[in-house]
Amino acid sequence: LKIFTLAEGEPDCATMKSVNLAGIAEVAAEDPEPEFVAFNEAGEIAVTLQENNHVAIVNAETGAIVTHFSAGSVTLDKIDTKKNGAFSFDGKMENVAREPDAVKWLDNDRLVVANEGDYKGGSRGFTIFSKKGEVVYESGPSFEYEVANAGHYPDDRNKKGIEPEGLDTGAFGEDRLIFVASERGSVVGVYKDTGAEPQFVQILPSGIGPEGLVAIPSRNLLVTANEADLVEDGLARSHVMIYERSEGPATYPMITAKLTADGTPLGWGALSALAAGDTAGKLFAASDSFYANAPSIFEIDATQTPALITGKTIVTRGGHPAQKLDIEGIVADGEGGFWLANEGDPAKLVPHAILRVDDKGEIKQEIGFPMDLLAHQTRFGLEGITTIGEGDDLTLVMAMQREWADDAKGQVKLLAYKPKAKEWSAVRYPLEASEAGWMGLSEITAHDGKLYILERDNQIGALAKVKRVYSVALDAFKPAKLGGELPLVEKTLVRDIIGDLKSATNGYVIDKVEGFTIDKNGDIFVATDNDGVDDSSGETLFLRLGNISAVN
Repeated sequence: LKIFTLAEGEPDCATMKSVNLAGIAEVAAEDPEPEFVAFNEAGEIAVTLQENNHVAIVNAETGAIVTHFSAGSVTLDKIDTKKNGAFSFDGKMENVAREPDAVKWLDNDRLVVANEGDYKGGSRGFTIFSKKGEVVYESGPSFEYEVANAGHYPDDRNKKGIEPEGLDTGAFGEDRLIFVASERGSVVGVYKDTGAEPQFVQILPSGIGPEGLVAIPSRNLLVTANEADLVEDGLARSHVMIYERSEGPATYPMITAKLTADGTPLGWGALSALAAGDTAGKLFAASDSFYANAPSIFEIDATQTPALITGKTIVTRGGHPAQKLDIEGIVADGEGGFWLANEGDPAKLVPHAILRVDDKGEIKQEIGFPMDLLAHQTRFGLEGITTIGEGDDLTLVMAMQREWADDAKGQVKLLAYKPKAKEWSAVRYPLEASEAGWMGLSEITAHDGKLYILERDNQIGALAKVKRVYSVALDAFKPAKLGGELPLVEKTLVRDIIGDLKSATNGYVIDKVEGFTIDKNGDIFVATDNDGVDDSSGETLFLRLGNISAVN
């Protein structure tokens, strides 16, 4: 550790003091790897030695080591330990070394560390130590639970779970706040220091991979620097985010989930479709193929703010989680079950199909595409399903996301299927021209004599131009048999939701807008798919756009 005295704000090299940190840790004592430092008002420096699982307190004036201690270990119970495309908060890790990364002082006698891990450990939370090394508070899996409840749990990487890495503290008015950044969950957890167990305040959505945090209490601000730069994939760049503390309810998360009966997270993410239930504010959503080993249907209470996921049903085949599913559409069947739209992928042997499940999620019927369609198939298939008519005239209407081989450029199919007659038909739907990337459909729902269709490009930020809801009049929806000439429908713009997306994030448009529905009261709901927090900030925007009568 090198210590410099500042002269007019600049390091004075002549004052450099070297602090030898070798020989103090129990782990790799002769190879100390200092990671992070923090000063307190008493002129002491806390320094974490992450791989050594150790913390040292150094006198800044003399360079002497005042004290040092092992960061110790934690036994974690009821956590997700498997990278398996499913949420399973039933695992256990014993005696996990904390291996702290960032450190900050809470006062002259207490310090808080973020336990990211790097060598053999990583205990998924944060710890408050006394200056003597006594554990004053250990978060265990509680921070991870808050992240999971907000839909940010990264199942794709879970040896170290959410990986708390960055950290800062600050006195905002009468409150001393602790900010803990989850690198893999792409969020910042905000806690109020109480002198004992910190009080959870809220989750802040961050960019991908937040590492640096700076609290600016004098301006009621928090700033984060986010590491991931996905420019080569056309995704989010590395960027800085600024948050302002203000009065009123938190603006994020917009949707969360209640805990299960045993106190563990329900587990959710990648919401790819929305559907209305039988009462106002009762909605259903489905997860896509990111959670391939636990395809799920979620029940949502949208009368609350934030909206609350109150139940989860796994889609099963023969009593086991169904495989080869990519659910991209859902609609209630009127009998307690659902019709589901499965987007196929021939390269992965995932079928293009319609599924019917009962109220327990068990697949009772599977309707594959006819050869008239499959002869021209690509990967981009069903995106949304709805119903019109009833009884023998019940018709399932589905949106195809992008053009297939037999479609004219800029036109996609709206498919119709009558379960009673087992008849397929379709119309053509005209897409908007795309300035960048591709254009496609993401959702379809029938309401009061119209089909409402969500059309979008796949762009983000300033490049995003089309995130719109269009309508097609049902009396003009006359699908023709497959294999012949299909009629071209006319569409009417209902709402451009670019402005709604900008308002939700204060200016930055995120993808992917995939869920849209209209509830029993005529209220409009829109949800984004967070891609399971994989190459994504993990944000799920859940928007309420008012009543359809006001925008139609």
